Amino acid sequence: MITGGVFLQEVSIEKAVAAGSTSSPLLEVKPNGSIGYRIFKRAFDVISSICMLVLTSWVFIIVAIAIWIDSPGKVIFVQERNGLNGKIFKMYKFRSMCKDAPKMRAALEDQNELDGPAFKIANDIRVTRVGKFIRRTSIDELPQLWNVLLGSMSVVGPRPLPTYETAQLTPYQRQRLLVKPGLVCYWQISGRNDIAFNEWMEMDLRYINNANALEDLKIVFKAIPAVLMKKGAY
Repeated sequence: MITGGVFLQEVSIEKAVAAGSTSSPLLEVKPNGSIGYRIFKRAFDVISSICMLVLTSWVFIIVAIAIWIDSPGKVIFVQERNGLNGKIFKMYKFRSMCKDAPKMRAALEDQNELDGPAFKIANDIRVTRVGKFIRRTSIDELPQLWNVLLGSMSVVGPRPLPTYETAQLTPYQRQRLLVKPGLVCYWQISGRNDIAFNEWMEMDLRYINNANALEDLKIVFKAIPAVLMKKGAY
């Protein structure tokens, strides 16, 4: 469980089953702890995030101006998420919703189109005109390159959940916190919001067990057409 922001790696399978995990059989998650892989992963994160920040700097400027014109206010949305070992960090995104979006969520709960603790509505009235475009194209995620550069995220890894969603995970599902969260993962290249929540969690745990340099590179290259085709994005 998560206690004081620290993830305890001893996960009770019996408790996970009792807590409602539908997975069978349950995975025994073992992250790749080799020194070579850790060096590769951090070097890849730093180099790729710097290169992408430089190459997309013009996109940052144009998108920031478009957001402000369409919906005056802060152009960067900051939200607390759970990272490695459950540690809370501030994740950055381009703001795609109106300024009062968080206050409006309670009234929209019955329209949620995803199962589990995740929340998403295809035609969310809170999303601005510019927001619809940057969400469909995943441009709203670009500011997370700063998270990658700073070390709170990685290029490849399970997508970080808001703290209130992480709190609803079973002990078994919380094993996804054994690695840094990422920009891209199996979930994104496999259909995103078209995938059931439990299946999404299973994908994250399978990634952790299969993680290596070659697998990370495969996911990155598969993410490019997945983003361009906008499959499961809304």
